[in-house]
Amino acid sequence: MVNNETNRLNAQEKQKLFAALWNVADTLRGAMTADNFRDYMLSLLFMRYLSENYEKEARKILGSDFPDTKNPLKTWCDENAADVADFQAEMQRSLHYIIDPKYLWNNIYELARTQSQDLLDTLQDAFKYIENESFESSLQGLFSEINLASEKLGKDYTSRNAMLCKVISTLEENLVTFSKDYDILGDAYEYLIGQFAANAGQKAGEFYTPQQISSILSRIVILDSQDPATGPKKSLNSVLDFACGSGSLLLNVKKQMEESGGKIGRIYGQEKNITTYNLARMNMLLHGVKDSEFQIFHGDTLTNDWPLLKEEDPSKQLRFDAVVANPPFSLRWDPKEETSQDPRFANYGVAPKSAADFAFLLHGFHYLSDSGTMAIILPHGVLFRGGAEERIRTKLLKDSNIDCIIGLPSNLFFSTGIPVCIIVLKKCRQNDDVLFINAAELFEKGKKQNVLTPEHINTIVETYQHRTETPRLSRKVSFKEIEENGYNLNITRYVSLAQQEPPVDLEAVHTQLIEINSKLVEAKVKHNAFLKELGLDEI
Repeated sequence: MVNNETNRLNAQEKQKLFAALWNVADTLRGAMTADNFRDYMLSLLFMRYLSENYEKEARKILGSDFPDTKNPLKTWCDENAADVADFQAEMQRSLHYIIDPKYLWNNIYELARTQSQDLLDTLQDAFKYIENESFESSLQGLFSEINLASEKLGKDYTSRNAMLCKVISTLEENLVTFSKDYDILGDAYEYLIGQFAANAGQKAGEFYTPQQISSILSRIVILDSQDPATGPKKSLNSVLDFACGSGSLLLNVKKQMEESGGKIGRIYGQEKNITTYNLARMNMLLHGVKDSEFQIFHGDTLTNDWPLLKEEDPSKQLRFDAVVANPPFSLRWDPKEETSQDPRFANYGVAPKSAADFAFLLHGFHYLSDSGTMAIILPHGVLFRGGAEERIRTKLLKDSNIDCIIGLPSNLFFSTGIPVCIIVLKKCRQNDDVLFINAAELFEKGKKQNVLTPEHINTIVETYQHRTETPRLSRKVSFKEIEENGYNLNITRYVSLAQQEPPVDLEAVHTQLIEINSKLVEAKVKHNAFLKELGLDEI
């Protein structure tokens, strides 16, 4: 009962915090578009998180020596200059980062509160310090897309400084009354990413996968890391999202794994968009993932330009226990002549220029471990289109690599209203059929997007887990039947949602029609009698 009440209060506090933060964003962004203001807002929230977490850890280490001042760490460092290096070394060991006291949030906020003209320059220096000196691993360019000299903030230094004073002061005033629970701040960060995605329309697909869909993919790939007899594995060595956007899908896998009693050794992601790449790195750190526990690479997945993945020695080649992805749908790409010899595509053929869907799929599948599971979101066209895509699909089916096809409802994404599918792949399967799940009717209608409830998500995941067959929902289809259908995987061929018309009793209908006709004749005789009494012509 106490736990339920605590959860309820936490949920209420989260919703209040979410509403307050969005109100800050909506009120202060002025003439900026939502996705422009997003970068400023989220970077400031990230900086506040690092600072609060840093001071919390420092308070533990310093104990009663922690000063009671507006900027306690600056006070302590000034009074204990000889011990600062040892203190920073201890902070680096425990938190994996350090921050110069003058760049901590409480000092930044004080400059904003007092309308100091030094705020903008101090904030710029703080961003550079965090990028280049705070972390032992390279986080260079983390704030590269945050242009504090942009005219979007103001026409000159003074107006830009005033705008930042207003944003930072308002942000802190809305945050200070809430819990210091960093999980809440992590959730708030995810909430803001989702809200900005909702306001970004078509651009949202570049950086955000709705949490409800992330949960399906995450639960599927960790399910297969579990032994039904002994429960969950203690760990997954690695998980990859090669089109990771803001990193929310990777974080969802981590969360689901930890809730099942396990953990992930290392998180890997790749992202082509520089702004979104930076967002993903901040998102990892803000959710408590240490810089040594993740690696996000800025680069093009289709050209496979990540050196880490191109190790020529087979014994050193990296393979992942879980691969998840929500790549851009039907992206046009430009494969070269030599692309056909690329190890990722050599055994399958190259996806057509008009749609890179199978190029993304084969990239992830190539780096999947022999015992791993891959779940990828793609448009329905990959299930039935001909040409090169049919050849790739046929090869995957003949090799028994496609484990399950899940059809989702339409209008779940911010970036598109079309229905999409999840394809689950494995290199070593125990089943000789393909499970089809037609979840097109599992949703609640929302104002802008349709919504999958927890019950809908459980239905989909449990159907996959137990490979259950349910009329109008799921069916295991033999390879022979798929072969007879020309390797077409269109879901409705195998799990139709069409309602069967009830049988018609022709004899009963005939009897009913005779009765109706008899009553018509009787009524006509009566009617004509009335007409005759009135001196009118009969009908």
